[in-house]
Amino acid sequence: MPRRWIAALACLAALVALACDGSGSASPRPSGSAPPGAPAVLTALGDSITSGFGSCLVLVGCERNSWSSGDGLRVRSLYRRLHEDNATLRAHNRAVPGARAAGLADQARAAVRDRADLVTVLIGANDACRSDIDDMTAPATFRRQVDAALAVVRKGRPKARVLVVSLPDLHRLWELGHTEPRAVRAWSRGVCPALLADATSTAPAAVARRARFRERIDAYDAQLRAACRAYGSRCRWDGGAVHRSRFGLDEVNALDWFHPNAAGQDRLADVAWDASGWAGWAGPGDAPR
Repeated sequence: MPRRWIAALACLAALVALACDGSGSASPRPSGSAPPGAPAVLTALGDSITSGFGSCLVLVGCERNSWSSGDGLRVRSLYRRLHEDNATLRAHNRAVPGARAAGLADQARAAVRDRADLVTVLIGANDACRSDIDDMTAPATFRRQVDAALAVVRKGRPKARVLVVSLPDLHRLWELGHTEPRAVRAWSRGVCPALLADATSTAPAAVARRARFRERIDAYDAQLRAACRAYGSRCRWDGGAVHRSRFGLDEVNALDWFHPNAAGQDRLADVAWDASGWAGWAGPGDAPR
């Protein structure tokens, strides 16, 4: 072997030695590599909120601003937070604007095809936001549909971690916006009529309708909590944190005055992240529960 090659190998050996401490433990992983056992894929399931609808100045989905899977700079999503320590993590957004719980199983099948290790679920707003209060999905039906979707994930990706988040307090949106003329005008064009139709009315029927809507959202959250508990230890319920979040009108877009803007998506990400237990992720086998 040529002498210069021997010298080069000696230098390489010295560099390797410097990369380890005296006990033989490995050096910090190179930038861009993943920690051992780290999740590879995050998949977001849900409706227009998770699709980032209305957060890019037009009323279409804007996945880069999604609280869950977004990779844009305006929202520090769950994906972006995890990606800081795991540069190989990939994200998919399977949320469908207008989706109800009945369509969640199809999204779950997409998550299985994605080989997701982490799955987020936010569903139910469209089950309540019907054209008539009597058309809202019954809580028992809602539960069966959520269970069916979670069963798809559990069967297809049994080691995946699932985060189920509560529904935002949509009644609070009415409380904040019914005295804002721009919001009332936008809502009058058919935005969540079960809650927001005749937004300024104080007639007993309107008050009773809003109360029924609020109760139905609470019932859905109770079913989501129960479904996650039934799923087992790999499902994390947010404890109602998203529902308790005291958002403001400055966190909804100024087009439909309903969906979160980028600031609202960022707040949603903050609340969901704190509830997820995913900070300090170490891998699928020992992630916080």
